[in-house]
Parts: sequence; C-alpha cells; structure tokens
Amino acid sequence: MANIAISGDTSGAITLAAPAVSGTSTLTLPSGASGTIAAQGVSTNIVSGTAQASTSGTSIDFTGIPSWVKKITVMFSGVSTNGTSNILVQIGSGSVTTSGYQSAIYQYSGATASSTAGFLFTAAITAAGAHSGSMILTLLNNNLWTEMSGVAVAGNSGGTGGGTSSALGGALDRVRVTTVNGTDTFDAGSINILYE
Repeated sequence: MANIAISGDTSGAITLAAPAVSGTSTLTLPSGASGTIAAQGVSTNIVSGTAQASTSGTSIDFTGIPSWVKKITVMFSGVSTNGTSNILVQIGSGSVTTSGYQSAIYQYSGATASSTAGFLFTAAITAAGAHSGSMILTLLNNNLWTEMSGVAVAGNSGGTGGGTSSALGGALDRVRVTTVNGTDTFDAGSINILYE
C-alpha cells in the first residue's frame, strides 16, 4: 500500500477518521496529476463572512480574506445611501486598490455607468432606493479579478454589470463597499460576503 504523507506548519495535527458505521469510503485522486488537485465527491469550503448593517458610514470593509480564495460573492439586501453616487466595490491586497478597474453596468431603465475606480453595482442610484442582489468576483490569474453582478432596485428596475481589475500587488485580502464619490453615507440594508 502506498504511503499517505500529510505535512503542515510548525504545529497542529490533521486527523483522518474512519466512518462511524461499517462500509467503505473511497476518495479517488486523478492519476498523473501534479500541483493542486481537487478531489471529486468532497464538498467545497464555502465560508460566510459576518453580515454588516449598511446603515451608517461611507464604506464597509471585509478584511482578513485568506490567500487561497478564488471566488467571492458580495451580497446586498435593501442597501441604500443618502445620496445619488453609485455603489462601488473595491478590492485590495494590504490596502484597497482605487484605480485600474474596467467596470460597466446597465440598468433596464436605460441608465448606464462605467468606472475605473472599482466595480459598479448600480448605474442610477436614488437616495433611499433599496438595492438588492449579488456581485461575484472571480480570480482569473496573477491576482487579476473579474466581476459580474445583478441588482434589483425596489419599485423601479434592475440591472447587470461586469468588469475586471488590474493585477493586485499580492493575494486579495479585502473587499470594500463604498460609493463613487466616497462621501455619501449608507442608511439602510445589510451586506455580507461568501468566499471559497
């Protein structure tokens, strides 16, 4: 029988336990694979952040995102601000990146917007308008991220968007939700992230 080698950091342990009931559990790894491999039949590690109320402040930050993350979903529920500056999502490594994006969004009401300062979530925000939906960020390669989003505006319309970032200086470790002008204040709703 081949050996199983489990290596870790300077402390801690990994335990492989047999099933509590009799039977056979099989984990099959693809032959000839090298580097990082994904095992079939194993659930993905999806981690939920802590939901934050978007009821005050000019930005909401999610930090401490692990370096292994390849996909982040930013979720919005009833989010509004006291102004008309569009909602923007920015990412970063060590600090928030505020330039080098290519982002555009179209709302079905006919409004469009684009930005190089972050990923747009709205195109024609109105004060106290409730915005809900999700933005999915996906690692393309070399710390460069792509984005797609869908938003519903209560009592009005919806929209879709997409974009890409410039390559970050290192692994992504933070996500910020703010507005284009950076001064409008959040006044309703909640925001959370999932990462995997």
